[in-house]
Amino acid sequence: MAIVTNRLKKQVIKSLQADFNLASEDYYAVIGRSEDWNDSDIAPTAINTQREERNFRLSAQSGKAIVDLSFVVPRYNWSSGAIYSAYDDAQVGYPAQTYYVMNDNNQVYMCIQQSMNAAGNAQVSTVQPSGNTTGVPFDTADGYIWKFLYSISALDATKFVSANYLPVKLQGATNPDSPAPDVEQLAVQTAAISGQIVGYYVDSGGAGYTSDPTITVVGNGTKAKAGATTSGGQVVKVELIDSSGSYTLGSGYDYANVVVSGGGSPSKPAAVRAILSTPLGLGGDPRDDLRSTAIMFNVKPEGTVNGDFIVGNDFRQVGLMKGLKDSAAGVDFTEANGKFLKQLDLSSVTSGFTADNTIQGATSNIKALIDRADSGGNGGIWYHQTEETGFGDFAAGENITEIDGNGAGVLNASITPYIDPEIDAFSGELLYVDNRAAVTRSTDQTEDIKIVIQI
Repeated sequence: MAIVTNRLKKQVIKSLQADFNLASEDYYAVIGRSEDWNDSDIAPTAINTQREERNFRLSAQSGKAIVDLSFVVPRYNWSSGAIYSAYDDAQVGYPAQTYYVMNDNNQVYMCIQQSMNAAGNAQVSTVQPSGNTTGVPFDTADGYIWKFLYSISALDATKFVSANYLPVKLQGATNPDSPAPDVEQLAVQTAAISGQIVGYYVDSGGAGYTSDPTITVVGNGTKAKAGATTSGGQVVKVELIDSSGSYTLGSGYDYANVVVSGGGSPSKPAAVRAILSTPLGLGGDPRDDLRSTAIMFNVKPEGTVNGDFIVGNDFRQVGLMKGLKDSAAGVDFTEANGKFLKQLDLSSVTSGFTADNTIQGATSNIKALIDRADSGGNGGIWYHQTEETGFGDFAAGENITEIDGNGAGVLNASITPYIDPEIDAFSGELLYVDNRAAVTRSTDQTEDIKIVIQI
């Protein structure tokens, strides 16, 4: 069976990031669907069909240009009493016991050696990793060995830290005005050593050992050293050796095997596997170290967003779109925000209309769902139509009434009773759809919309 490697997944994300950064491309977070999902209003799982995309476009309300994105990884907070795994180059995805954590100061550390007792059993972590921001591996009093990767700046935390994700990036060049976390991370990246042996895994403890054997690393690199511990005649752990205040991880290894010699006359030799760092060395590219295969887009609509976002109603869908067009001019839509909804121009209102109710034209019999209605006096109704309401145009000058309410009014007869939406809902590419529980918006509210694309 074939596999798609993390390298290809990373390349896909980088290509998406590069497209996002093009001046000719504008990405928008789009919200929509004011009507209930069903009788219990429970959001169904979005399905990848043409009809699903069409219905999203029909119910779209508003869009806001996205200016922030980042690679992200699953979030794991350090917790006292938890057991953490060591980084392992043979691990698929993320182990049940994570190998990296974020501490209380938004600093991210990798575990490169798990704490074990004399019998080789894993021990809980009781000391939170902190400080040691040069990237040199260090041990804590509970026996774990950690390596600092980077700090998440306050700004990035606001944009990209969520309940389930945290940001990760490859830090580019810095200057005297760069934030301290960026300078700090670049120093760690620069100091990373490629081809290190960062750990050892005992595949088989063997049998009959009467003393601790010698560990020798054989490969195309140099200077990696480790020590073995036996218990009950078996090799129960192989650990990094601290030599003069630093662990002897070696360098330059593209491959290596571990030779276990001595230890008496074992009846069955132990088998130990070397764990190699990521290609640039741990810390060289945290996206590789933490196996990032996801990217997050972030946008924060505040209140009405200059009148383009509805308040006093709700939305149930979030989408990611690019290449949108202005509905009137047909050119690329490049504004910071805009509406997808049509608007009816009313010459008079005899009874106020209510959002989420259904209106019908007395002459045309056309129906539509109200997304927003101006209160009192003359004004307008912003609306959308669905498969359930049917489609069509209201007639100039006709009476409009609510089927499920008391709203009543008359459309303007002297001009076309429509005001076109700012954005053509059927333009551009719809890249992502997320069905959610209803979110009600108010004028003093700011949504923190985080769209995560997992490759």
